[in-house]
Amino acid sequence: MAYRTILVNIDIDGPVAPVVNTAIGLARSHDAKLIAICAADAPMPMGGPEAAGLMVDAWLQMRTFIEERFREVRAEFERLTAGSIEAEWRQQLASPTQAVVEAARSADLIVMAAFEGAATGNAYRIADPAGVVLRAGRPLLVVASNAEYLRAEKVVVAWKDAREARRAISDAIPFLAAAEQVIVATVAPEIDEWVRSSVNDVLAFLAGHGIAATPELIACADESVALFEFIEHSGAGLVVSGAYGHSRLREWAFGGVTRSLLDETGFNRFMSS
Repeated sequence: MAYRTILVNIDIDGPVAPVVNTAIGLARSHDAKLIAICAADAPMPMGGPEAAGLMVDAWLQMRTFIEERFREVRAEFERLTAGSIEAEWRQQLASPTQAVVEAARSADLIVMAAFEGAATGNAYRIADPAGVVLRAGRPLLVVASNAEYLRAEKVVVAWKDAREARRAISDAIPFLAAAEQVIVATVAPEIDEWVRSSVNDVLAFLAGHGIAATPELIACADESVALFEFIEHSGAGLVVSGAYGHSRLREWAFGGVTRSLLDETGFNRFMSS
């Protein structure tokens, strides 16, 4: 398995270089094509009929500002990728999250930054990693806020015996195979035979791909706290996890670990659903 096409999301107001440089490094490592998507939307201002003309003018001005910013971001993207990898630029006047989800049809892996975690604020200008990972049907790499390249020599797999975690491990095989150390960590109130058996099956699966992983079994009732303490002390450059969520009306509701991983901006997270 390999990532042949990588999609990088560039938030229109965010810094371009960190996430693009990280994606360039990945594209080089995997001999992959890099597609950039930059999207923003211009909602129609609200007002009464007497202000219709002013509202249209304001809306057109917002669209003009977005187009100008597209040109600036594209110029920086093309400067960073010039002569180094196969690259493609895409821009869309639309919801950033929806634009990433649609563009994911063309990619094996999505890369994005999330400087504000899952609380993205302005949905018209910032793609939401939560919406992306649960709707795109592709694995998502959320890079650390201070990263300009991916350090993934040591990887922690946050294991939970669920469909999402199984999918994440399978999707992350290229990263796991390239790592120097892989730790499969699981947290449970009690480490019983069922927990040990599930972890041993994961270790055997990884061994079948030539990956020698080690187990870390943590007995604790608070899954999020125990897992994050271990991750912080492990020095891992990448955390692999399933994204556990469900649709609640028009919003996504998440479990504790998934929400914590989405909100954490200090390390790289590979998530799949």
